[in-house]
Amino acid sequence: MTLTTSSAPLPLSRNAFGRLVFLKDGAPHQVNPVRAFPLSAPLHGISLIGEDGKEVLWIADMEAVDPAARALLDEDLAAREFQPLIERILSVSTFSVPSIWTLETDRGPVQMTLKAEEDIRKLHGRQNLLITSADGVHYRLPDTNRLDKASRKLLERFL
Repeated sequence: MTLTTSSAPLPLSRNAFGRLVFLKDGAPHQVNPVRAFPLSAPLHGISLIGEDGKEVLWIADMEAVDPAARALLDEDLAAREFQPLIERILSVSTFSVPSIWTLETDRGPVQMTLKAEEDIRKLHGRQNLLITSADGVHYRLPDTNRLDKASRKLLERFL
């Protein structure tokens, strides 16, 4: 089943346990939303996966989803895809790896360890970065040009 245009509200709600439930053919299905392209096209290609691991619904475009269902989906996706945005690089312990970075993020201050320079991935050019810490947390840096001068100088040593 594919949702391509907004014709009717998506039959999506939460059960008593706070889980998303999609009503398909009169039967409730507990689902988890999963983005097919979380970095390159986050609003396109959302799959609702049932408890058995199979796709229950494919949402081609989030813009086609009614506001109430979209709010529920956005909530679940945000909880599932914890990716703090880097606002400033306050310090680095050393310019070789492993290196401990002190960051200011949209989720608050944090210290993370960069294991290898390969853990800094360039997405869509040199300015959009995904940095993976030693404990597996992905930090997003959508535009290095928005960093202050001191942060850019620290980052340049690793690029």
